Amino acid sequence: MSSESARPIRVALDAMGGDHAPGVTVEGAVRAVREADGRLAVLLVGREADLRDALAAHDVSGLPIEVLHAPEVIGMDESPSSALKGKPQSSIHVGLGAHKAGHADAFASAGNTGAVMAGATFLLGRLPGVLRPALPGYFPTVDGMCICVDVGANVDVRSDLLVQFAKMGRVFAQTALHSENPSVALVNVGEEPGKGTEVVKETYQKLSSEDDLHFIGNIEGRDIFHHGADVVVCDGFVGNVMLKLGESFSTILPHLFGQEIQKQGLGPEIAAGVKQVLRGVAGTFDYENYGGVPLLGVDGTAIIGHGGSSARAIARMVTHAAELVSDGVTDRVAEAIARPPADPVSA
Repeated sequence: MSSESARPIRVALDAMGGDHAPGVTVEGAVRAVREADGRLAVLLVGREADLRDALAAHDVSGLPIEVLHAPEVIGMDESPSSALKGKPQSSIHVGLGAHKAGHADAFASAGNTGAVMAGATFLLGRLPGVLRPALPGYFPTVDGMCICVDVGANVDVRSDLLVQFAKMGRVFAQTALHSENPSVALVNVGEEPGKGTEVVKETYQKLSSEDDLHFIGNIEGRDIFHHGADVVVCDGFVGNVMLKLGESFSTILPHLFGQEIQKQGLGPEIAAGVKQVLRGVAGTFDYENYGGVPLLGVDGTAIIGHGGSSARAIARMVTHAAELVSDGVTDRVAEAIARPPADPVSA
């Protein structure tokens, strides 16, 4: 966040969203505001009595934290469409409404992902020219992070959607990866241009004709964790499978290593050293290190976090929302989409 801001960046937080709300969400908000040292303000959205009780557990005197009452809560397992229609006073509705009205610069939630995506698309609207919003995801690699778009918002896609995902993902990567010219690759079953489905082959041709995308071609799944590209593009079905597989590494790797330590009969000191190294490796796959990701393509800044987020993850999500506002990511996505699409290269 820029220290030159005239006022704190205001984030509306769905304080009722997540498996451990509101206690953990309030704790995370307090932590984020304290660490921001005056550059961040939080609007806690939810049932006021519950939020006041949660705030009472912390010393918040002088902190820029306010409460916005929202009497309804959308559960994690509720149908997004039904809940949005049936609960117009939910914390998701009210928080997004505050962002839309300009009372907050961003909205963040670790609640029902589908409801947040649908609510953000409906209440904030899409940026001009955006066909469908997309959800990026972080993937750890041998050389830092890469960004995958889409990881679940769009299961069925066309080539023009994938091209927009590439453009939006590249803008996000410039901020998230601190890279001026991130590379872009298309997830495929082979590196050759003629591989894949008709949609993927058509997308390859279109991406190849874009002069300002730094498109480097197809990438196979085995190359992603070797940092084959800064941004990898795919449909939401493939992306979500990859995301969930990656998330499992933080729990399956310790289990497998523990079994092997027992098999080899390693001594306590060696076993402790192996476990310490493993914790460091597995930690790169821990979603809590990243807090959340923005729904790219909506006319605003809407951050979606993991339902199981701890206070640390909530704090990171709120801070990340403010960073995206400070960096003007939404405006830069709008600029990227507004550029005329290039003519596809002839096959």
